[in-house]
Amino acid sequence: MHRSANSKQFTLNTRRWLMMFKVFSQVAFQKVCVGAILSGSFLAGLVSDARAQQTGEARSVFAADYQKKLAAVVGSNNEVQWTIGIRDIHDVQHLSDGHWLLQTSFGNVVEVDAEGKEVWRYEAGKTERGGPIEIHAFRRLENGLTMIAESGAARIIEVDRDKKIVHSIPLSVPNPDAHRDTRLVRPTPNGNYLVAHEALGVAREYDRTGKTVWEYNVGSKLYSAVRLKNGNTLIGTGDGHRVIEVSPEKEILWQIQEKELAGVQLAWITMVDRLENGNTWIVNCHAGPENPQVLEVTPGKKVVWSFKDFDRFGNALPVAIPYQR
Repeated sequence: MHRSANSKQFTLNTRRWLMMFKVFSQVAFQKVCVGAILSGSFLAGLVSDARAQQTGEARSVFAADYQKKLAAVVGSNNEVQWTIGIRDIHDVQHLSDGHWLLQTSFGNVVEVDAEGKEVWRYEAGKTERGGPIEIHAFRRLENGLTMIAESGAARIIEVDRDKKIVHSIPLSVPNPDAHRDTRLVRPTPNGNYLVAHEALGVAREYDRTGKTVWEYNVGSKLYSAVRLKNGNTLIGTGDGHRVIEVSPEKEILWQIQEKELAGVQLAWITMVDRLENGNTWIVNCHAGPENPQVLEVTPGKKVVWSFKDFDRFGNALPVAIPYQR
């Protein structure tokens, strides 16, 4: 039985209409999802059923992963308490008033309140020659200024609330690179700055004029260096796969190597810190789902707490800190 020409044309038009409707629906849905992700609301719903794996006494954690584009506070009950969408991130600070200093890309520093509302922002510009600048470290100082390390411009700046540069410290970088000059930078008790120079493989302390007063050749692409209360320096060695504690005389007094912890392999070691209880906080980035992303280790090198969440986060989690209200 043959259909008429009009019937065939009607069927063809109907198929075309249905195809156009399907494409339009998919595009509209994607736009809604992207907008919701940027606002953080969709992320909270999406990950609400996921569960982190914690060993030891459960605690709340801020973590950020640039593979899944998520920064979040995960409570001790493993429920997400707070989220924000990001593109890239290398640092974070929880401020005393409950605000957060973080970044959504390597081109900015953003302060948000406890509800995630933006209250302040600093955008990186260009170098004097028009080259790119990236930000990989920042800190709100006790005097209210904000320290920002500008890679590419090879300097540390301190800016006020109006983003005016109050003080600038030049860094010794032979060949400035926006992505490799620095990783974390931390103030020291004497008012200097301890800089992790990733490309140079050196932890270096600068005074406020830019003079080098101490340095240690790590020999790998280190991520972090923290001056401890005892005067030693704790270093996250990046692709050196270890954590080391170095004396002022540059002697390694304590370390954890790549395969020294039972059941754990260390990969790209990013943030490290010495907790009040004397244990060491270690962020174990790019280690794969077989390994925890964050660890707490005793001086005797026993893992007493760990965090692993490859549902919400991915294999590019360089930022994690303990969270307390």
